[in-house]
Amino acid sequence: MRFMPQTESDVAAMLETIGAKHLDDLIAHVPASLRASATINLERGRSEADVVREISALAARNTGASGFLSFLGAGYYRHYVPAAVRAVIARAEFATSYTPYQAEASQGTTQAIFEFQTLITQLTAMEVANASMYDGASAAAEAVLMARRSMPKRPVVALSRALWPEYRATIRTYLSALDELDIVEVPFDDATGATDLSALDRIANDRLLCMVTGYPNALGVIEPLGAIAQMTHRAGGLAISATAEGIALGLLRAPGELGVDIAVGEGQSFGLPLQFGGPGVGFMAARLTHLRQMPGRLVGQTRDRDGRRAFCLTLNTREQHIRRERATSNICTNHSLCALAATVYLSLMGRAGLRELAERNVELAHQAAAVLEAAGIRRRFSGPFFNEFTLKLANPSSALEAAERRQILAGVALGNDYPELSDGLLVSVTEMNRGDEFSRLAAAIAEVR
Repeated sequence: MRFMPQTESDVAAMLETIGAKHLDDLIAHVPASLRASATINLERGRSEADVVREISALAARNTGASGFLSFLGAGYYRHYVPAAVRAVIARAEFATSYTPYQAEASQGTTQAIFEFQTLITQLTAMEVANASMYDGASAAAEAVLMARRSMPKRPVVALSRALWPEYRATIRTYLSALDELDIVEVPFDDATGATDLSALDRIANDRLLCMVTGYPNALGVIEPLGAIAQMTHRAGGLAISATAEGIALGLLRAPGELGVDIAVGEGQSFGLPLQFGGPGVGFMAARLTHLRQMPGRLVGQTRDRDGRRAFCLTLNTREQHIRRERATSNICTNHSLCALAATVYLSLMGRAGLRELAERNVELAHQAAAVLEAAGIRRRFSGPFFNEFTLKLANPSSALEAAERRQILAGVALGNDYPELSDGLLVSVTEMNRGDEFSRLAAAIAEVR
């Protein structure tokens, strides 16, 4: 870790800002017994090399997750990252997250963003995509704001209850200052796990601004996105899809082909390791009709005065930097290094490779579900799924604990985010899993089911 010194006055100012009296207040929620045992006693005056050596020895005693089988997903996914991705993004000229404001001096970075946009439009079957967003959740929130700018007199924002909890929470946060908007959650069908179309039909009227749907959703189910888009359009609203598992777009029908107006999502699966949950890279694509309402910026291709191919910031309105609350968006940087990783990854995979990988994910996930069902552990929902599915268990927390004792991270209990699914365990399977692991998972869960 880099050494970043703060003076006593720096620390005091930061504590005052967050309303804390002492640094210990920041970890007061940790049980006292754990805090006491975690104390590291180092003699004063030791050299930096000695301190690093001792701390490294202590860290080496930690039990890592590398020896565990993992079936974790829930919005971030474990996929293999080709060595070529790391090699390219490690180049010094790409190590920045900033937009190249002087595009003529940053043609390499600008072209990388242009290629990212192009790949996103191909994945989503949309007409235009912008530069990278922060993550899938903020991209979804920006899409709702984009819809509001297009149709400011419609007050109802509909969110599928099966949309990722983090996405719904982020949208609520973004809209919290807009009193004129009402957020309505559309329930999911208890049998299929997909959005309840009859419930959507009841609110699909001239007050509906947009409908935001997970594709696949947070329960692992592939939504009937085409039908949802049709119902939303009949009411005059905009259909927004949010895809947390980007690999799914290698196999599923593209959102644009199903009538979606704005397609957003998370590109972490495209060459970005999990890294303790971030950073990710959001994406946004839309119909050309909505181009002027898109947040961030858009890189375009042109010709210079000598007729050579060149890249420029086609849409990068100054209002984003100087108009503050009246701006189209307050996004002034983009995750261009992460977008570059996604671009390299998708270019290496190609259309056929991405489809083959998606098919492999589906094959393994369904194989895992079959092994679990043979052991008497059934799926909670009957809807079609990609590489993630929900199990029905009497006590998911106990199942997770039992699996962890066998060095298996069995999934994510849904009860915290979905009290109505206290019996639900979300399991994710990717190409990083092997067939012989599924029987181990089944045995661990069956111990307490």
